[in-house]
Amino acid sequence: MRAVVPYADPSPSLLRYRFERLWLKRSVRQLVRLWLPLIVAGTVIFSVSNNYTIREIFQTKSTQMYEAVSARPELQVTKVVFPDVSDDLQQQILTVTGLKFPISSMKLDVGALKRAVETLDAVETAQVRVLGGGALEILTVERDPIMVWRDGDVLRLIDNEGRRVADIARRSARVDLPLIVGLGADLEVAEAMNLIRVAAPISDRVRGLVRIGERRWNLVLDRGQTIMLPEFGAVSALRRVIGLHQAEDLLNRDVLSVDMRNSNRPILRLTDKAISELRRLRTEVKGEDA
Repeated sequence: MRAVVPYADPSPSLLRYRFERLWLKRSVRQLVRLWLPLIVAGTVIFSVSNNYTIREIFQTKSTQMYEAVSARPELQVTKVVFPDVSDDLQQQILTVTGLKFPISSMKLDVGALKRAVETLDAVETAQVRVLGGGALEILTVERDPIMVWRDGDVLRLIDNEGRRVADIARRSARVDLPLIVGLGADLEVAEAMNLIRVAAPISDRVRGLVRIGERRWNLVLDRGQTIMLPEFGAVSALRRVIGLHQAEDLLNRDVLSVDMRNSNRPILRLTDKAISELRRLRTEVKGEDA
């Protein structure tokens, strides 16, 4: 007789069928694949964070791992390089940044170093980056001094915005730059430079510009001569004086000052010698008329 083989029903069980139908729903799949793991992970993290002992162990291990990695030789910065930076500025940068080597590149705050370098008066912008071979490179764009400003008893180099670049001990250190003097002179650098350009024909005689009352300029020449300029239209007034000098040799005469504060009525102040000579000539003329 042939053996009787039990009949195998291919249809799923009722429970399995219901689970498969349930799995077809997108919301169920999203719950199982995304939200359920997140809930479990969040519960674990919350439990660990509220357990002081576990948290302390975790922090200790993390610190130890960080220190071990940061102490690796290939991550150590051992020197700093300054491409095209003056020796004086290099020393200022080292002072303001407080760099001490060796230091791990992981512990370097490049942004903070950049901000610290840019606080220096002589620096306009800076770039800081870590190079290979354990070198830290600091690139700077230095402010270009265009004038010497006498601020009280202090001589300062200033740029075209009137910002301080550096102090100098004596005027002879930068005789190549024009001199401005007086309170508020650094705030009118643009006008001062225009006046210096207009005075180019007599540049060898110009000693400096003096700011008067924070309102106007006096152009000081050698031989004690002064050109007193108005509060408004100073450049035009100086052009008139230079024109008169070129036409009449005005500034080579016995003139102590040229007062241009009233552009409609320029006033010449003569030297004592010239006044005495003028009086003598007038006396002689009167004597001849008598």
